[in-house]
Amino acid sequence: MEEFFQFLWTGVTIGSTYAVVALGFVTIYSVSRVVNLAQGEFVMLGGMLLYTLLEAGLPLWAAAVSTVLLVALLGFLIEWGLVRRAGNADELSLIILTIGASIFLRGVASMIWGKDAVKVSSFTGDDPLMLGPVPVTPQTLWIVGTVLVLVILLYLFLEKTLTGKAFQAVASNRTAARLMGIRPLRMSALSFVISGVLGAAAGIVISPVLYPAYDVGTLLGVKGFSAAILGGLGNPAGAVTGGVLMGVMESFGAGYVDSGMKDAIVFAIVLIALLIRPQGLFGEKSVGKGGL
Repeated sequence: MEEFFQFLWTGVTIGSTYAVVALGFVTIYSVSRVVNLAQGEFVMLGGMLLYTLLEAGLPLWAAAVSTVLLVALLGFLIEWGLVRRAGNADELSLIILTIGASIFLRGVASMIWGKDAVKVSSFTGDDPLMLGPVPVTPQTLWIVGTVLVLVILLYLFLEKTLTGKAFQAVASNRTAARLMGIRPLRMSALSFVISGVLGAAAGIVISPVLYPAYDVGTLLGVKGFSAAILGGLGNPAGAVTGGVLMGVMESFGAGYVDSGMKDAIVFAIVLIALLIRPQGLFGEKSVGKGGL
């Protein structure tokens, strides 16, 4: 039984990262209808920039804040420099633009940091703590705790602030929101900034566990996007649920079947789930209406 709970905790930890990546996809898609396939690179840059700033001598908190600001700025630049310039381009063209941005960011990262993974020390040591019968490392608590805080902050922003209401209005009906005096382009830029913040925060907390490298964002992006699809693209709750489910399935697949088969097992289950419910677990309500 202890083994079961250990796999479960590992799955929740991994799935929390997928959930944050999925939230980044959902945030942008809901407002701008853009599937940002550079979302995984935001996570990669979060880890890489944190490593560089720590090596430069900054304390952890300052390096983390600086990393978040830099990746958020990058998100804004992608929206302002690529997506906005594309004007009324169709969704496929916008997806290709984000693929180009993803490839560009990977190339720049490989030139700056090389092709080897970098090592970031755990924030509060490696001595395991007991969570009931399960030993857990402090860094996994950082990961799960950070994701919980991000989800709560995103909820409060959307539900309790005027900007969040405007955000939801654009996600629900862009034309009606414009008639009410809301500027959709500003909300679109904000969605990329929020997505950058989410990606950077994920990259920061997972960097001591998953040593970042220039190409680590590709698989994270694929899994985060799959989690968003599984939960229902456009639905934040679905993104979180889909991410955690994928992480748990991956952990149990690696633990009880074969570690080499974990990805195949996860994607097979996701495909079966989507064949049964193509709109995703929570998709019917949100897809086509915004979701946020």
